[in-house]
Amino acid sequence: MYLAQTRLVNWTLVTGADGLILIDAGYPAQRQEVLSSIRALGYDVGDLRAILLTHAHIDHFGTAIWLAGQHGTPVYCHADEVGHARRDHLEQATPLDVIRQAWRPRWLLWSLEIARKGAFVHDGIPTAAALTADIAATLPGAPQIVATPGHTGGHCSYLVDGILVSGDALVTGHPTSNRLGPQLLHPVFNHDELACARSLDTIAALEADVLIPGHGDLWRGPVRAMAEQALAR
Repeated sequence: MYLAQTRLVNWTLVTGADGLILIDAGYPAQRQEVLSSIRALGYDVGDLRAILLTHAHIDHFGTAIWLAGQHGTPVYCHADEVGHARRDHLEQATPLDVIRQAWRPRWLLWSLEIARKGAFVHDGIPTAAALTADIAATLPGAPQIVATPGHTGGHCSYLVDGILVSGDALVTGHPTSNRLGPQLLHPVFNHDELACARSLDTIAALEADVLIPGHGDLWRGPVRAMAEQALAR
């Protein structure tokens, strides 16, 4: 299992004897970075069994749009996130939401960076489908689906070999924040802030001692302590 970390967003690669999966896939303009991370492990696009989305925000599924469209790569997410991934509806901060924060230097710099990475691409993935336990069992790492709604209505995390890939349900940093360590994203990014807090309770009940977040550094230690720290903040 490998973390591909960038300043703007992270994705995770899970390898197996018969290929690999991606958990999340960066912005649209991070395609070459995603492909390089696959090739660095000795694989190529044809070895990619599936892409699992924690959620359908553009920074987490941008390159998945291309992989699904050009290579037919299966894309899965929580059943409650399928409509979002297909763009039947959209749950994310609007440009106006971001503009209201632009007086903060970190937000302004971040906004310029993500615009160059394809943040305003609104394409969906028509073939996105619900990940079931039966499908997950056939994939490298046999990822366990953990529903963690709040950031989006169908956000989920994945538990693989005692490692929690938390997407944006629990992060350890973000370009718009000067804080480091387990935390929730700024409320402007979250669809339902109360549900985000409830999902931290779900995370706290898991047996995992490594966290791979959607933003920020890998974090080691019981995820219960990480969730409690985020709640306290």
